[in-house]
Amino acid sequence: MAGAKLIAGHAVRRVRRQHGLSQAAMAEMLDISPSYLNLIERNQRPVTSTLLVRLVEAFDFDPRSLTADAPGGGAAAMRRRLADPMFADLEIDRTDLEEWLAAAPAGAEAFARAFDRLGGGAGDGVAQSATPDPTMLVRREIERWRNHFSDLDAMAEERADELRMTAGDLYGALAERLRVRHALTIRILPVDILPDRLVRLDLHARQLQLSELLEGPARVFALAVQLGQWEARAEIEALARGAAFGDRIAERLFRRYLAQYFAAALVMPYARFLRACEATGYDTAILQRRFGVSFEQLAHRLTTLNRVGARGLPFFLMRLDRAGQVSKRFAGAADAALVEAEGVCPLWNVFDAFGRQGEPLYQAVAMPDGAHFVTLVQAGARAGRSLAGVTASFAVVIGLEAGLAGHLAMARGRDPVGEASPIGPGCRRCLRIDCPQRAHPPIGRALSVQERERPLNAFHFAGD
Repeated sequence: MAGAKLIAGHAVRRVRRQHGLSQAAMAEMLDISPSYLNLIERNQRPVTSTLLVRLVEAFDFDPRSLTADAPGGGAAAMRRRLADPMFADLEIDRTDLEEWLAAAPAGAEAFARAFDRLGGGAGDGVAQSATPDPTMLVRREIERWRNHFSDLDAMAEERADELRMTAGDLYGALAERLRVRHALTIRILPVDILPDRLVRLDLHARQLQLSELLEGPARVFALAVQLGQWEARAEIEALARGAAFGDRIAERLFRRYLAQYFAAALVMPYARFLRACEATGYDTAILQRRFGVSFEQLAHRLTTLNRVGARGLPFFLMRLDRAGQVSKRFAGAADAALVEAEGVCPLWNVFDAFGRQGEPLYQAVAMPDGAHFVTLVQAGARAGRSLAGVTASFAVVIGLEAGLAGHLAMARGRDPVGEASPIGPGCRRCLRIDCPQRAHPPIGRALSVQERERPLNAFHFAGD
């Protein structure tokens, strides 16, 4: 896919102010007109590749900061926050948002932090905790980078090429590299010896111990994660320091995520994986077999295809349990308010997947604001011992804007808009008036109760 334009007026302005320059002075250094620089800073013109080179040469900064430091995580993340029903009557359009981000980036960042701290508007307006949730901090940092870490991707791709030249068996090649380069041997242990762990690094014995409960793709992934922790340590540490969490748990979680990112990039090298995606129409069944990965591993990788000049489709991902509790959310490069939904709509077919384990289920959906998506969900049991006879099971969902569905094998011959099922972001945030499945009235809307009438739906609210 063609690369998107780089709109980064806030970052260019920040660089200029850090160096104490006027627009005229900076424009002269960049060999452009002051009026053109003014348009760039107001997000009315993109930063071209030529201008990007001049900026880097003149001011010696990391060009990734132009997109990584967007206030509130960027326009897409801010639109997801503003999709909350409490802002419905404000009618903030895309132009208003872009002007806000350009004119007052610090104010937009302050709004984003306050909104996130208050639980995304889902509660009663009282902060849920005085201490930020480490998982939220990590997710915010991942979204700031749009879930694409180019240095890790490039390094993993180089390692993958080296390993392919030495052996056709990736598991064997990884095990040999860990043995030769890092003096680590691999042991598969029975569950009674490793009862409460799936992976354990024993540095005293120089062993990476894997539980026999891990299946093939998970074993390969565990070795790739370990390789990343050894060979991409400098890159991972730099990213962790740059995040400046101020929270030890969040920093450790982020390091672990980055090692897992490296592993996915090693098993599914960017260029080769993107070619396979485009050649197969992002056929998940074929891609799983070709790269020897699970559906969840594949789904994660699909959210990371944001390399400049070689972008894939902007998928988002969610993982949830039978109760609708979401344990993972990745927007990637997608602009999907569905990812930020506080609840999960019962009209969405994600719950059907638990009764059809291992079978991918397709659905076209329409949100109350008119946004259309296609989604694919697949449920499966997780490795590990059961609790009271119950094994953990999760459903993993990937989604894409319906306008891009023509690239997908799963959507061929379908009409993603015409056949879309109406769903919402959970009852508390959904403003659909005529939904027969509604369990709660929406936040911020007054109930309307008529003593002499019994409506078809359980709740009527202002606007009915």
